Amino acid sequence: MYKAIIVEDELHSWQFLKNIIAEYCKQIDIVAIANIVVEGVAAISQHKPDIVFLDIEMQTGTGFDLLQQFQKPDFEVIFTTAYDHYALKAIKFSAVDYLLKPIDIAELQLSVEKAIERKKNQTGQVALQMLLKNLQSPQQSEQSITLSTSDGLEFISLKNIIRIEASGPYSHFILKDQKKIIVSRHLKEYEMLLSDHGFFRVHNSHMINIAEVKRMVKNDGGYAIMSDDSTISISPKKKEEFLQLIKMRMV
Repeated sequence: MYKAIIVEDELHSWQFLKNIIAEYCKQIDIVAIANIVVEGVAAISQHKPDIVFLDIEMQTGTGFDLLQQFQKPDFEVIFTTAYDHYALKAIKFSAVDYLLKPIDIAELQLSVEKAIERKKNQTGQVALQMLLKNLQSPQQSEQSITLSTSDGLEFISLKNIIRIEASGPYSHFILKDQKKIIVSRHLKEYEMLLSDHGFFRVHNSHMINIAEVKRMVKNDGGYAIMSDDSTISISPKKKEEFLQLIKMRMV
C-alpha cells in the first residue's frame, strides 16, 4: 500500500476524491485529510506520505505555498483544480500530474499509476523542484522544461533549445550542445506550451527558438538560418508573423 494525503478545502471535493480513491485505487491508503496549508504541512511531516493530492487554490493559500515549506519534497504530487488555472502551463512544463475537477476516474487511476512509477524511480522530486523554480523565474529564458523520454526524464533549459522538429507522433528537440532528444508527443502540444516563451511554429514540421535565428533569407520562398547553421523553411502563411517577431527581437 502507498500512503496518501488529500489537501483540499472544499468538503464535497475531498469527500468525493477520498471515496473514488477507496473504490478505484486499492493500492492507495488515505492516511490524512487537510483543509488548509498549515494543516497540510503538518500532516505531511507527521505521516510521510508517498503521494499528496494537492489543491492548487485554497482560501488560506496555494498548493505551491505548501510545497515551498519542503526543501526537498520526498513525496509525489498530483495537483487538483476546478478550472484552467494560470499555473497549469508551468505544471505541464515540469511533467507533474494534475486532475481537473470533476475528477474522471480513468484519469485518476492513470495519474496514480504514474505517481507510483515516479516514486519507484525517484524522478518526481526533481520535477517538483523545477516546477517551483519555473514559477519563481522572472525571465522566460531562465525557465526549464521536463521531457519524458524512453530512458527517463530530461530537464532542459528553454534557452538551450534551438528548434523542435516533428516526425509523426514524435518531437525531436535539437539542443545547442548538438544533442537530440526524442519525445513521444506531437509538436502541437509543444506549440501550445512554448508559443509564449519565444518559440514560433514556422510550418507543420518545425518550431524554432526565435532567439536562435541567425539570419532570415527572403529568397527561395523564405527560410531561417539557425545558430546551428540548419536552414528551416518558413510557411508563406507564417512569414509576416515571423518577420514581426524578428523585428521585435531586434528592438
